[in-house]
Amino acid sequence: MKKLVVTSPGRINLIGEHTDYNDGFVLPTAIGQHITLTFTEHPSPYHIEVSSKDLGKSFEADLRNIRPSMESWQNYILGVVAGIQARTEGLRGFQCTLESSIPIGSGLSSSAALECGIAYGVNELFKLGLDPITLVKLSQEAEHQFVGTQCGIMDQFASVMSTAGKVILLDCRTLEHRYIPLEMEDYCFLLINSHVHHTLASSEYNTRRKQCDEAVSIIAKTHPEITALRDVSWAMLEAHKSLLTDTLFRRCKHVVQENQRVLQAVNALQKKDLVQLGALLYQSHEGLRDDYEVSCTEIDFLVDFTHQYQEVLGSRIMGGGFGGCSLNLIHKEAAPDLIAQIGPAYQEKFGKSLSWHIAQPSGGTSFTYT
Repeated sequence: MKKLVVTSPGRINLIGEHTDYNDGFVLPTAIGQHITLTFTEHPSPYHIEVSSKDLGKSFEADLRNIRPSMESWQNYILGVVAGIQARTEGLRGFQCTLESSIPIGSGLSSSAALECGIAYGVNELFKLGLDPITLVKLSQEAEHQFVGTQCGIMDQFASVMSTAGKVILLDCRTLEHRYIPLEMEDYCFLLINSHVHHTLASSEYNTRRKQCDEAVSIIAKTHPEITALRDVSWAMLEAHKSLLTDTLFRRCKHVVQENQRVLQAVNALQKKDLVQLGALLYQSHEGLRDDYEVSCTEIDFLVDFTHQYQEVLGSRIMGGGFGGCSLNLIHKEAAPDLIAQIGPAYQEKFGKSLSWHIAQPSGGTSFTYT
C-alpha cells in the first residue's frame, strides 16, 4: 500500500504581531522545522486513527460523529476533519502518524503546521480538489471552533503558501499577498528558545482580541466606516484617546504602529537596509512588551541582552506571546558567541537552559508518495 508523506512547516513572522486578526499586514515565512505526516487509507470508510510519536499518544474517531475532544491536541485534527466534511462528501477513513521537529510552545506555530498538514494530506489522499486557500481557511476555522483560539489567518497561510528564500507580505483582510526576496548577505535570523511555554497565550490571546474589538466599536461611533483596527490611523486614535481606557489605547497603539512597521520593513528589505529592519524589530518588541503586554521576563532578558552586541541588528519576542522564542537579526559569524554568552547568563538568572537554531526560510506544505 502506497503511503502519502506530507511535510508541513512551522513559520517565523519577521514583523506584524497581533495584526492579523485586526485585518492588518504581516510578514511571515515557513521555516525548515516541520511536522511529517504519513497517511494511508483506513480499511473502514468511517474510522480515523492518528498517532503522535512525539507525544506517545494516539486516538481514534468515527467520521459519522466528529465532535471536540477533551484532549486538546486532538482538536486541531478533529476541527480540520469537520471543516473538510462541511465542504465535501469525499472524505473517508484514514490512518496518520505524526512526527515533529517543531518545538511545541516555541511560537513557531506547530498548531497551524498540524492543521494544514492534516488538511493537505487528506485532500491529496482522497483527491478532494480543495484549493490551497480553502485549506488555509478551514485550518483557521478548526482553531476557532474546536480549539477555542480566535487566531488570525497568518500562521496557516504561511504554512501552506510560503516560497523558499522569500517572505510573504500578506494583507489579512483581502488575502492579497506578494513575495518579498529575503536577501540577508552575511546575516541570519537566529531563534533563541526560552523554554517558557506560553500557557497564558490562548486565554490572553482571546482577551486581546476582545479588547481590540471593543476599541473598534467605540471609534466606530464617530467613524462608522471603521470595521477593524486596520482602518484606524494614528491621528484618529489620538483623537479618540479620551474615550478609551488606558489599556484599550495602548492595545490600539501597538496594532496601529505595528501595521506601519510591517510596510516599513518591506521597504527596508527592498533597499537591503538590514539596519533599519533591525531597528523595527526592537520597536516591535517594545510595543509588544509595553503596550500589548504579551512578553515575559525571560524574553525581555534575552532581547535586552542583545543590545550590547553590535552584530545583533534587532531582536523581539515572536508568536502569540508569554514565552517561546526571541527572533534575532544577527551576523552569521556572531551567533555562536552570542549563544556562548547568553546561555550561562540565562541559566544563572532563571535556572533554565536555552536552545537555538538558525531559521531557514522555506517552502510551504508539500507531499510525496512512498
